Amino acid sequence: MQSSVPDFLISAYNWTVGPIRTVKVRQLKSQGKLPVGILFYHRVADEHLNGWTITKQGFREHLDWLQANFDLVSLTECQRRIASGFNDRPTVAITFDDGYAENSEYALPLLLERRIPFSYFVAVGHVLGQRPFEHDCRLNQPLPVDSIETIRALSNIGVDIGCHTSTHADCGASSEVQLVREIVDSGKQLEDLIGRPVQHFAFPIGQPQNLSRRSFELCREYGYKAACSAYGGMNAIGDDTFHLQRMHGDPSLARICNWLSYSGSQMNKVRYQYTD
Repeated sequence: MQSSVPDFLISAYNWTVGPIRTVKVRQLKSQGKLPVGILFYHRVADEHLNGWTITKQGFREHLDWLQANFDLVSLTECQRRIASGFNDRPTVAITFDDGYAENSEYALPLLLERRIPFSYFVAVGHVLGQRPFEHDCRLNQPLPVDSIETIRALSNIGVDIGCHTSTHADCGASSEVQLVREIVDSGKQLEDLIGRPVQHFAFPIGQPQNLSRRSFELCREYGYKAACSAYGGMNAIGDDTFHLQRMHGDPSLARICNWLSYSGSQMNKVRYQYTD
């Protein structure tokens, strides 16, 4: 959810705390403990703007800033750096959730043109059934979703296609039968669809209340290499590489700069405990 704090105040705050953060970052860099950030976006478009859409210009500004300040890497490389126990490079990965058709008009070609790796998580049932998402329908905006052909084409050129359940389900409020359908069965469907293994899973909504220990267990049992949340937080070096914490690709560049400049709110985010 977007904050009501104006961008100019966030920018002023960033300028004020900048020197303090610079000292901290230097310490982390010298120790090889620079954490890994992962952003998630949903939709890049200039029409039907809502809380999960960023404009084309806004997305391009994000990429310009990110490319100037970070190594932009794949989720697999994020996991490698976290597991290695040493990282002295500012690191960020870019991911997308849901599977909106408009992304193929601008955002994805821009990422491919700049050779920026990204993971693309799709709600399999919506793609197969060509059904708009309920959260869009509630706004009277039944936006188009990606076609099967698009997902196959992305996979064929090397894009990491991940599973985002079948029906965009709340995995924190689902029965065992539902979880199996949304995590395991949808993974199998997606693998059949693209003709290769699916490595990563992302929880819809992704807040702590939308997660469960059993859902993480099923992700691991099925064979996913990682399960991604969406409540924010940086990923500490030497920490868990199966649960990857992600932060929202907020339309405000000032807010992104604040979060990814190792803000306390993201560095100290309490991790969801899915194991004893």
